[in-house]
Amino acid sequence: MAFLEPPQPFDFALTTERFRAFGPDRVNAWEDGTLHRVVAGREVRIAVAPGGVDVEPLDAETGPAVVRLLGGPFDLDGFYAWAAGDATLAPVTRRLAGFRPPLSLDPFEALVGAILAQQVSLFSARAIGNRMIERFGERRGAAWAFPTRERLAAARQEELLAVGLSRAKADYVVGLARADLDLARLAALPDDEVKARLTALRGIGEWTADWFLARHLARPHAWPWGDLALRKAVATFYGDVDVRDAGARFHPFQNLTAHYLLTASRVP
Repeated sequence: MAFLEPPQPFDFALTTERFRAFGPDRVNAWEDGTLHRVVAGREVRIAVAPGGVDVEPLDAETGPAVVRLLGGPFDLDGFYAWAAGDATLAPVTRRLAGFRPPLSLDPFEALVGAILAQQVSLFSARAIGNRMIERFGERRGAAWAFPTRERLAAARQEELLAVGLSRAKADYVVGLARADLDLARLAALPDDEVKARLTALRGIGEWTADWFLARHLARPHAWPWGDLALRKAVATFYGDVDVRDAGARFHPFQNLTAHYLLTASRVP
């Protein structure tokens, strides 16, 4: 393995906690303390090392993907300096120092994952997602490559129902896979335009679009105020406040605030 230093501060255990919190993850597989992820058809193994991570194989293609997967784009120094002025958030950032919200590497994968998580627990979404990945994806060692857009575009509804998707979600996933929208080009658009283009698709509402901005594009102002877990986390830490309006309170770090409150709610 070769050493890679992600942007600092960085805590490997906290950053990868989400991959273990809701049951096994076929795409971001955790095995014997090592994270396994398929990048461009190859399995990449990521293990903790002093000051960073050891990565195998590490090259010009896998290195940037690993940094992004491990939340490299986030401005933690700026966030911590800003959060120091909030009596509630400051101790949360100290307790979770070095936590970088992991990012989904592929826009199609990010949207399908959000669709599967609509109105169900994340444990259920993970289990259904794993069955879908095993049915339509490809295994590369300990990790699986997420099903391609082309493969899911060709899927029959009964195949998706067999792995646990509802009829509505099966229609949404296939519809997304067959849509004309170039998902990769969304990264060049402002937040409002990204949301407008996504919510024009059947089955993708504001909640799904907000999480796409947060967990794929790492947009700093993304605030998934409609998320039940986030609403509970805000209530736990800030009491009876309007969660939608509370987003302005956390400007310009709404995305990081959301992730820190959610993680603080489930990590002892």
